[in-house]
Amino acid sequence: MQRPLGSDPVARLTAALSEIAGVPVALERPGEAEHGDYATNVALKLAGLQKRPPREIADEIAEQAVASGIAERAAAAGPGFVNLWLPDEWLAAGVRDVVEAGDRFGSGSATVSERIQVEMVSANPTGPITVAHARNGAYGDSVARLLAFAGHDVEREYYYNDAGLQMERFYASVEALRRGEEPPEDGYRGAYMDELAALAGDPVPPMLANMEASLERFRISFDSRTRETEVEAEIPEAVALLDTYEEDGAVWARTSAHGDDKDRVLVRSDGEPTYFAKDAAYIRRKYARGFDRLIYVLGADHHGYVARLQALAEMLGRPRDSVEVLIYQLVQVVEGGAAKKMSKRRGDVVFLDELLDAIGVDAARWYLVSRGHDQTIDLDVDLAAERSQKNPVYYVQYAHARIAGILRNAASSSVGSSSGAESSALAVEERELVKRLLDFPAVVAQATERRAPHGIPIYAIRVADDFHRFYHEHRVLESEQEAFRLGLVRAVQLVIARCLDLVGVSAPERM
Repeated sequence: MQRPLGSDPVARLTAALSEIAGVPVALERPGEAEHGDYATNVALKLAGLQKRPPREIADEIAEQAVASGIAERAAAAGPGFVNLWLPDEWLAAGVRDVVEAGDRFGSGSATVSERIQVEMVSANPTGPITVAHARNGAYGDSVARLLAFAGHDVEREYYYNDAGLQMERFYASVEALRRGEEPPEDGYRGAYMDELAALAGDPVPPMLANMEASLERFRISFDSRTRETEVEAEIPEAVALLDTYEEDGAVWARTSAHGDDKDRVLVRSDGEPTYFAKDAAYIRRKYARGFDRLIYVLGADHHGYVARLQALAEMLGRPRDSVEVLIYQLVQVVEGGAAKKMSKRRGDVVFLDELLDAIGVDAARWYLVSRGHDQTIDLDVDLAAERSQKNPVYYVQYAHARIAGILRNAASSSVGSSSGAESSALAVEERELVKRLLDFPAVVAQATERRAPHGIPIYAIRVADDFHRFYHEHRVLESEQEAFRLGLVRAVQLVIARCLDLVGVSAPERM
């Protein structure tokens, strides 16, 4: 994905080199400083097209990069790599770009803005929000934040399953408790059920209020809510729009002709619609509301939904890839070295509010997105609750708070207005820190494109590492390079704050 140039120095550098090479260039940061600030293998790709030795092409690109002023020094290396060394002035200008862009640095990566709905959590109102639901919410909300930061118009949706077998079991369990009896064997148990049974009237509204309060506490809010009972009324209209046939008295959707592994029953022979029919009505409702892209965040037991939902999209005249199903794996809460069991019906489940009481919202949000969604999470409560630099969220927040302290103590009233580097060479730690900051637009664009918010915490830790290394070696205030270094730490603060915000974590000024 091509990123807009804007305030992105690396994107501008890439574009300039692409013009020299005559083809798109990809830059990477070498692992060793002696190999330059950036490198590209474009000469290896051009060798086949031009029928020339890649090393010869690399020499030419390196020579033109220096002659055009793009690089201070450039050299061919290995079989055909081009290594580039950038001048201090380029890095200092990069710091100014970050500070001037402010909290929008790295934003706007979407080449075309879309109206996107992210449906997430959507837990049945049969019990409080669990840690498993919380991973759904943390993942979905972070994806939504990334998409909005990229420039899309994003809506968060909650789908309430307020009908069906699970709801019948829930009501039966509450009524049994109200009669002083044990809930049915397949019913729901736990202290929360006793509390609901003690209240008069329908138990669903107080249960929904409990769930919404937990999610708000977890910094997740919704723009729209849809109930299953509302969708059920629209099933006949939706079915009429699909590619269907009748067999054995049932109505089938010809989903196998649209990428699914088999056809799906929409209406059973007894006239009852299936859950798939509700899916059809629901997806039709979403498209009717004007969304270009539909994202569902679902648990690991929903892998089979991908093809069938995309088949529905195609039958409704929409592109298959306008439906995305993001699958996340389970969460194990570990405390004292042992995993807690999770079962809403038995009542020994780990609820979100319990986790937040134990480790706080920031740690919970961080840990629930810090691993890839396709990986199981073992959430160590003891580590997550620890306020030390062994805890990664605390470590990153501490870097932000330390910079806030520096800026409070700064005598200068024009932070970042002058680079100070124009008359003084940058130290190694300064150069590495600047380059790390300039990675941010590419990091956030990739996390957005791949729907992989875990890349943001990983990157934030590296920024904090580079900052702490710089701060250990160099004084900021009352140094000869104070003006530049104040701009540099302000740029670090901006990038860290944005990273934390993208995963729903606060950026404290003091710790």
